[in-house]
Amino acid sequence: MSALQAYRLRLQRKRWRIRAFRKRRELRPVSNRTDQIRPSDILLFSTQRNEGIRLPYFLRYYREMGVGHFFFVDNDSTDGSADYLAEQPDVSVWTTRASYKRARFGMDWLNWLLLKHAHGHWALTVDPDEFFLYPFCDTRPLRALTDWLDASSIKSFSAMLLDMYPKERIDLQPYQSGQDPMEIANWFDAGNYAIQKNPRFGNLWIQGGPRARMFFADKPALAPALNKIPLVKWDRRYAYVSSTHNLLPRGLNQVYDEWGGEKASGILLHTKFLSTFGAKAEEELTRGQHYGASREYIAYAEGVRDNPDLWCKWSERYINWRQLEILGLMSKGNWA
Repeated sequence: MSALQAYRLRLQRKRWRIRAFRKRRELRPVSNRTDQIRPSDILLFSTQRNEGIRLPYFLRYYREMGVGHFFFVDNDSTDGSADYLAEQPDVSVWTTRASYKRARFGMDWLNWLLLKHAHGHWALTVDPDEFFLYPFCDTRPLRALTDWLDASSIKSFSAMLLDMYPKERIDLQPYQSGQDPMEIANWFDAGNYAIQKNPRFGNLWIQGGPRARMFFADKPALAPALNKIPLVKWDRRYAYVSSTHNLLPRGLNQVYDEWGGEKASGILLHTKFLSTFGAKAEEELTRGQHYGASREYIAYAEGVRDNPDLWCKWSERYINWRQLEILGLMSKGNWA
């Protein structure tokens, strides 16, 4: 990278941090318990709107993993989920009625909370339908991973988004509050992925899976990105650029080995395709607050009216993280 390109990226990072500082005025605290945060706590950051049915299991999952405190931005929910979150003793909540789209799809709000509260902490940034897996997660807490990353001087950790779905029409088994979504959506595409390098930010760009083959079959280049960097040892100088797909400084995106080896990586089990999906897709399409003139939700709304079966003869049933490593979707790298 030339000196001019590096300079332009530094200016862009400064711009995102200034935007985050300005957007803080759109956030109103509902329940601020940040005085309870300990220096060693692992923090989780998320935006949500009307995800009340998902939140009980989401919180239980990450509490058991070892998250010490949760930060939520509630974008004008109408299902009582903001009140539910405000009652949780380890959750801090801010609410806003401002445009999700004009806040760079919520990242300006999260960048502000990360800047303000996450400096020096390991921070996990995920959506309410994403469940983080890492090597040895069945026997080691998240703290074991972050301790190893600290000892290895690694500041960011990647996870591919793996779309999960049921072996039936997505409306046939109603999802219940507090239920493990993997009891319903426990199949995935083992292959069907394309990877390329983003020359500007240096991150990998991954597309494919059931969303590409079912909703973007005729325009695969427009399929959603599956590459994410959700776990970062945060510094107030950092900023996410495009969701958690990439961030600045640029070096944080180098979560892979260019010389043929393997770096440790994880998976985000993406449980979007439950019985709630059709109504959610219609709601978000009506709001028009998503990327690319909501083209993703236009495709969803058109594709789910008949509640399709995403399963195919090449689908794999999820077992555990070791299965995903064998398939080459994640890696323990040199973490023994």
